[in-house]
Amino acid sequence: CQQLLANQNPIAQPLASHHPTRKLYKCIKKAVKQKQIRRGVKQVQKFLNKGEKGIMMLTGDTLPIEVYCHLPAMYEDRNLPYDYIASKTDLRAAASSKRPTRVIMVKPREAYDECLGEVQSLPLAL
Repeated sequence: CQQLLANQNPIAQPLASHHPTRKLYKCIKKAVKQKQIRRGVKQVQKFLNKGEKGIMMLTGDTLPIEVYCHLPAMYEDRNLPYDYIASKTDLRAAASSKRPTRVIMVKPREAYDECLGEVQSLPLAL
C-alpha cells in the first residue's frame, strides 16, 4: 500500500481510500457486465464531448500526467463527479481488460447507484 502511495502523481486528488476503492471496483465490475463502461482517455473524452454522463475514475500512478490532465477540468466544467484510484493494474483487473487502463467512465444505472452515490459524495479537488 505504501509503495502505491509513493508512486502517485501530484494531481491525484481526491484519492479514494481503501474502502471506497473496493466499492468502486465492484461498481466497475457490474458496469462491465452490463456494457456500461468507457475505457481509455480517447474513448472517455470522445463520449464526454458528445454529452454522455457518468463517473470517471482515473489512476493516480499515471506518468506523465499530460496524458490525462485535461479530463478533470472537463468533468468539473460539466459538474460531473470523478475520483482517483491508486493503481492502473488494479483498475485493469476490475475492468476485465487485458492492458492497464488509465481512465474509466461508468455510465449511471440503477444496478450500481449506491456506488455512484458514494463517489458523488467525495470532496472534489481544488
